[in-house]
Amino acid sequence: MNEEMTMLITPTLEQLRSLGLTGMARALAEQLETAEYQALNFEERLGMLVDRESQDRANRRLERNLKAAKLRLSACVEDIDFRHPRGLDRTVVLTLASGHWVQAHQNLLVVGPTGAGKSYLACALTQAAVRAGHTALYLRAPRLLDDLAIAHVDGRWARLLAAWGRIDVLVIDDLAIRPLTPSQAADLLEVIEDRSQRRSTVVTSQLPLAHWHEALGDPTLADAILDRLTHNAHRIELRGDSLRRTAPLSVPETGPEAPKSSSNLVDPGKRAAERPAETRKPVLATSRTPKT
Repeated sequence: MNEEMTMLITPTLEQLRSLGLTGMARALAEQLETAEYQALNFEERLGMLVDRESQDRANRRLERNLKAAKLRLSACVEDIDFRHPRGLDRTVVLTLASGHWVQAHQNLLVVGPTGAGKSYLACALTQAAVRAGHTALYLRAPRLLDDLAIAHVDGRWARLLAAWGRIDVLVIDDLAIRPLTPSQAADLLEVIEDRSQRRSTVVTSQLPLAHWHEALGDPTLADAILDRLTHNAHRIELRGDSLRRTAPLSVPETGPEAPKSSSNLVDPGKRAAERPAETRKPVLATSRTPKT
């Protein structure tokens, strides 16, 4: 691009940026600097500018929503391990990953022993919902109840409930890890009531569903909470040993009398193979390229 063209196009680029059309401005600068774009007609080039702006906005919205979700784990459905025998149905998980349950304002209940992967599964399915355009928020149940108790004192209770009520997917992790007091159960009922048939709630717990009623304390409040949570909920019950458990490492003998053995050496290739796979990040949309 020659100096004269630069002087003519610079005000246009500045106006695009001032209007918040940064993606379109970058795409226009790329078109002017790349010769292959010159073969395209005006409509094609304009369409590519609009596509870039739309994709940039979608990418920024996705990044913003993922950050606001505050997911405890950087989990995604693609990295879920279905090989471990823990009662996890691939078909069910992939169906939930489509996000239709969020659009239908249905709930998801995940129970199982400690270390079975409840939190990971909840975060992975919630991340899939965020990638589909929904908003989300992750909270551990003890902290949620503490936040509500503090909100009663400082006057934020109604505003806090309203804010949580607008979230498309609310994750309540480790519910009933300890028995609830009547006031905690009453607060939890208000959270669930505000979301019932309007939004989706994900709840994980170490307790089997049959024991939730007792753990929620007051029988009347427990009836109301469970009725709103379970009547349209998908249920996943995990089982098996903790995934956090690892085989004990063998410690080689030491001392002058201990024979040296090559069996204690770890092959670098094997060591690399035993490392857990890195969690994939969500794939952001990319712009179109011109036809050649």
